[in-house]
Amino acid sequence: QVQLVESGGGLVQAGGSLRLSCAASGRTVNTYAMGWFRQAPGKERESVARITWTGTIRYYADSVKGRFTISRDSAKNTVYLQMNSLKPEDTAVYYCAADPHFEGSNWSVWDYWGQGTQVTVSS
Repeated sequence: QVQLVESGGGLVQAGGSLRLSCAASGRTVNTYAMGWFRQAPGKERESVARITWTGTIRYYADSVKGRFTISRDSAKNTVYLQMNSLKPEDTAVYYCAADPHFEGSNWSVWDYWGQGTQVTVSS
């Protein structure tokens, strides 16, 4: 069983930064791929960034490339999402996800999910 707990969300002005953290627990979670997804009101959940268990391969949504960075600290069983140059359209609930395989951007195939953390960017 894998448990994921997100933190770091909040209210920030446009152009500001936030760093989200996802603490993972579970026997083999260090070998899992991790991802960040987000869901805005009235919209479908979408992939933001994904990282392999080695940390060597990372994918980003086009809308966040150059602004967001995903990373992981295996010693701490934690994955991060550094978000810079935030825009009002980044406002959403951000979810951490984990999977034994490096899944694609389709959120429905990821096995484990956190409870989500709200990010609100004011203009």
